[in-house]
Amino acid sequence: MIKTRLATWSDADATSALLTAESGEHGGMLLGRWPREVIETRIANGQPIVIATDDEGRLLGALLTSEKGYGEAPPVQAMLTAWPGSPDAYVYGPVCVSRNARVLGVLEALYAKLQAAFRGREAILFIREDNPRSLKAHLRLGMREVARYDFGGKVFIVLSDRPDLRQ
Repeated sequence: MIKTRLATWSDADATSALLTAESGEHGGMLLGRWPREVIETRIANGQPIVIATDDEGRLLGALLTSEKGYGEAPPVQAMLTAWPGSPDAYVYGPVCVSRNARVLGVLEALYAKLQAAFRGREAILFIREDNPRSLKAHLRLGMREVARYDFGGKVFIVLSDRPDLRQ
């Protein structure tokens, strides 16, 4: 059974390890570096991180969010230039699901918890064009492509879950 909740300080090490394992420097698709201190700072500054665990409390996935304007990295700034979204939109991501939990519905559980926390607000995210697995998974959630942009020689696809964009 998948359990979801907001991360606390005690989740920082496991969340950092999961994100770091899937970062670009380790062969994954996540941008950025995710040391424990970054995770703790996000939690301390009220930027929600939704985590999913199994019955034994093992971390299955993490979904980071932030308010627009919070520590925006250059790829996020470029995304918000391409699609600023509604005034109360928030930045969704990164999201990471443990490799051994990718067929269990973890992404869906994380997103459902996030929607409950941010009821009625638009999520904006980017996915590299060369990451079709993530793109397909997010389109299945009902998100829609709203823009594209080039950053660092890579094409990024901007997605939104704004209800009026759904088909």
